[in-house]
Amino acid sequence: MEKNKVIDQVNKPSIDRRKFIVTTASAIAATTLATSPLNLFFTRTGQIKAVAFDAFAIFDPWPVFALVERMFSENGKKLNNVWRTKQFEYSWLRTAGNKYKNFWEVTEDALIYAAMETDVALSNQNKKELMEQYLKLNTWADVLPALEALKQNGIRLSFLSNMTSEMLNSSIHYSKTENYFECVISTDNAKTYKPSPIAYQLGIDTLKLKKEEILFVAFAGWDASGAKWFGYPTFWLNRLSTPTEELNAKPDGISKKMNDLVNFIKH
Repeated sequence: MEKNKVIDQVNKPSIDRRKFIVTTASAIAATTLATSPLNLFFTRTGQIKAVAFDAFAIFDPWPVFALVERMFSENGKKLNNVWRTKQFEYSWLRTAGNKYKNFWEVTEDALIYAAMETDVALSNQNKKELMEQYLKLNTWADVLPALEALKQNGIRLSFLSNMTSEMLNSSIHYSKTENYFECVISTDNAKTYKPSPIAYQLGIDTLKLKKEEILFVAFAGWDASGAKWFGYPTFWLNRLSTPTEELNAKPDGISKKMNDLVNFIKH
C-alpha cells in the first residue's frame, strides 16, 4: 500500500461447492451458517462505525481451486477438498497445541499433505504457482459498489483475517482496493487464529472503538459464530447458502449479497 499504508497487521471451477463445504465441515466440525437469502435479527445496540471483514467475504478464493483442477484434472476436486480441510484443521490444531505457524505456512503444509493423500505428484513449480494464487485474489463481483457505498456513508473499513498481512496486502494491491481499507488486521499479530477471543480482540485494539461499534462480516459460519461468542455485532455473508451452525450463536444479519450488508448497516 502507498497512501493508505496498512497497519501490521475466470471462470469459476466446476467443483461441487456444496459437496466441498460438507466435506470440509465433517473434518473440522465447522464451516458456514444460514438457510434463507436474508435473515435479519436486530439484536445489535449502538451505532456501527466500522466494519471488519474476513478476507473471503471480500476476496473470491475460487480461482485457487480452478487452478488446482486445471493442473490435476483427475484428482483436482479431491485435492481441493483435502487441502481446504487441512488448511483450517492445521491452524486450529497448532493453536490448541501451542505450536503456531502463520497462515501462509499452514496453507503450504496442508497442500503438501493433500497431494500425498490424493496421490498427486506435486512439483515445486506446481506448489509455487498454487501458493502464489493466494497472493492474487480478486474481489467478488458485488464488492466494489458496496465498499464505495459504505465509504461514502463514513463507515471505516478494515480486515480481520487469519491470513498474514503479506497475503492480504498482496490481494488488496492486486484487486486495486487500497483506497477503501483503513487498516489490515491479521491474527498473525497475536500468533493465534479465529475463533480465539484474542484474535477478535485485535479489532478493538486496532480500531480503538467499542465492541458494539464494530460490525464483523464473516464468510464462514464458524467465524460468524466465533464473532458472536466474542460479542461483535455480526453479519454473515453466506455466499454458499449453507446451513446454520448449531453453536448457539446466531449472527445479527445473514445474506448472500453485499448490498444487503449495506442496507443492514443503514437500518
